[in-house]
Amino acid sequence: MGENFQSVLFKQFQDVINTFNPCIDDYLYIMDIKNDYYYLSPNALECFNVPTNPFTDVMENLKKMIHPDDVELLVDDINQLLNKEKDFHNLQYRWIDKEGRPVWINCRGRVLMDEDGEPEFMIGCVNEIGSRQKADNVSGLLREFSLRNELTAQKDKSLNGFLLRLGIDNFKEINENKGMDYGDMVLQKTAECIKAVISSDQTLYRVVADEFAVVDMNGRDIEDAQKMYSEIQNKIKHFIKSNGYEVFFTISAGILDFSVLKDQEYNNLMKLSEFALNEAKSNGKNKCYIYDSADYASFIRKRELIHIMRQSVNNNFKGFKAYFQPIMDINKQCLFSAETLLRFCTEETGMISPAEFIPLLEESNLIIPVGRWVLYQAMEACSQIQKTIPDFKVSVNLSYIQVLRSDVLNDILEGIQKYQLKEGSIYIELTESGFLESNSYFINFCEGLKANGIPLALDDFGTGYSNFHYLYNLNPSTIKIDRSFTLKALKSSYEYSLLRHMVDMTHDIDLKLCIEGIETIQELNKISEMGPDYIQGFYFGKPSPLDVFIEEFVDKNK
Repeated sequence: MGENFQSVLFKQFQDVINTFNPCIDDYLYIMDIKNDYYYLSPNALECFNVPTNPFTDVMENLKKMIHPDDVELLVDDINQLLNKEKDFHNLQYRWIDKEGRPVWINCRGRVLMDEDGEPEFMIGCVNEIGSRQKADNVSGLLREFSLRNELTAQKDKSLNGFLLRLGIDNFKEINENKGMDYGDMVLQKTAECIKAVISSDQTLYRVVADEFAVVDMNGRDIEDAQKMYSEIQNKIKHFIKSNGYEVFFTISAGILDFSVLKDQEYNNLMKLSEFALNEAKSNGKNKCYIYDSADYASFIRKRELIHIMRQSVNNNFKGFKAYFQPIMDINKQCLFSAETLLRFCTEETGMISPAEFIPLLEESNLIIPVGRWVLYQAMEACSQIQKTIPDFKVSVNLSYIQVLRSDVLNDILEGIQKYQLKEGSIYIELTESGFLESNSYFINFCEGLKANGIPLALDDFGTGYSNFHYLYNLNPSTIKIDRSFTLKALKSSYEYSLLRHMVDMTHDIDLKLCIEGIETIQELNKISEMGPDYIQGFYFGKPSPLDVFIEEFVDKNK
């Protein structure tokens, strides 16, 4: 076939593709094998990094468009076509979209031969697997692809209205406990309840597994969205009641106000609506949450801090530091021990408050490796200080995450052996409000401490709800009175009397008592009258790095 005729034929195929482009969701293509040309439906350029249209150097450019792991798969299949081992291309692999995300596609094509029987053209279509499903068979609703199209079509306009994202609470447990058919019924009934509430100019979509989205682009405000959510809740409650409570489920919601969002691009809207829904669920479920930019900024900061701390853990815990605060023996007027306190500081973040980063360590489970690290830092420091003060002790706070999700008792025993600490050198501090004494892991852990002669201190005593119950079940050797309780005792005669009786009771049951938060000589004198065993606070010393602690409190004992 002559070159001119071939180029004319290629141009005709282009015209056909352009004609069908606005009519179909799939991407049509033609590949001129002999002249190394490729033309693709123009709508594909909106989603994928197509170099130009048409483009040459076909295989090299296609390699840039697809997932690296799938390159060999495509090359092998194309080679089979070129070698005339087959004449039909049908392959599932991944393209990379403009945001760098893999998108599964199914690419099919027929090879056309020239008059000499050699491959000349390949003509076919590409469709996105799954994401192109426009409607959901279970709920009968439009799917996320249709939602994307609706919002993307408005990209040159300023949206005015709201997006209400709804999610069925504990849907995974519903499926696991009741079965998939039951779960489908819940989805259907939820969709019916929502459809019964929305207006004719609002659109309902099923977004993902157990989530729905209502879009209003007609200027209704947040109060309207809240009212809609309440009506949906009432519909669901009525359905549950009318069925004799045989089925029971709740629904949470996140609300976006289009008018307050500068970035109304589709992916950003979905990201923020997902955040809003997750906030509603994390705040107790069966409620709605209105998107707030300050809350989202806090969420992003938390996520970034977790990322930075994870990098620090993987970089030999760079940025984490063990600080030590003296605990004084009030009767002997000397240093008794030190509490080990964790600090985190990097050039990027500066010094971060423990009140901020420790909950994030627990949330991310990074508290397990970091807790082990600080435990061994404390033991190493204790071993070093005992060369000067043989009876010196060190205490370490443990998180409930360490107890429930790691073998922290084994970590403690290995550390004691590694640093050759004598019995009673290491105290374990547990915060009463963070534990459930009925948990078997917790009970076994406390029994393990006792069996190995490791003292237990109950920290922040007075901040929980079942203090004497804890004393009975945990049998600690020491209780520590939180500074908030200490301050009340210094300001109120009633609280002072209560704390004094607590000191007496502690001694009556043969326990030691440490009072925290002493900052002035006046506070020290007044609290000392009660007869506590130990006192801790800024009056004696703030938490400091090991070298500073040794200089200020250990070297003086030489």
